[in-house]
Amino acid sequence: ILKYCRKKKINFLKFEYSGHGRSSGKFINGNISKWTSDAKQLIKAKTKGKLLFVGSSMGSWIALNLFPNFKKRIFGFMGIASAPEFLENLMWKKFSKKIKKIIMNKKIYNFEHGDYTYPLTKQLIFDGRKNKILNNKINLKIPIVLFHGKNDKIVPLKVSKNILKICKKSKKKLIIIKNGDHSLSRKNDLKKICEELNKMVKNNLIN
Repeated sequence: ILKYCRKKKINFLKFEYSGHGRSSGKFINGNISKWTSDAKQLIKAKTKGKLLFVGSSMGSWIALNLFPNFKKRIFGFMGIASAPEFLENLMWKKFSKKIKKIIMNKKIYNFEHGDYTYPLTKQLIFDGRKNKILNNKINLKIPIVLFHGKNDKIVPLKVSKNILKICKKSKKKLIIIKNGDHSLSRKNDLKKICEELNKMVKNNLIN
């Protein structure tokens, strides 16, 4: 996406949440509310004019959280393997009583999933419950394109379908990638993502 924006001479803001990647801070001190607030501050400080949100996995949850703050500026949203409410629906509800007890008593549990280990905290789980969005209605009249891999072993396809259900007035599209996993980072996946991105940008310029 960065390469695409450079080629088209479009401003592009990309960041990692605190406690993620190269960002400072500890993951265990973060939560959905904090990461949403950080994103809001960065967008306000570093951008002007119209916005196209692109969110991958948890990033889609953060983006959806920010819709009310930037509703007059957003002209489109693209979600990649979107995972809103994953803390409750894909983790907590599937945990055994033993794991839940560890989180409640010790306040932290190192959850291994795929190639990653997530230090889950009680405050992270509880904060996730304050950030539910799948029961809300999103009434923005914007194009929304969601990508989801058919072989996504982390987030089920129904999550993307549930997002589209709450976007009542949007022009919606769900693109299911055959053999695609959660990362959707193969060359062909990225090509499809950039093709859709280009359509959204072109339509915005026309309108």
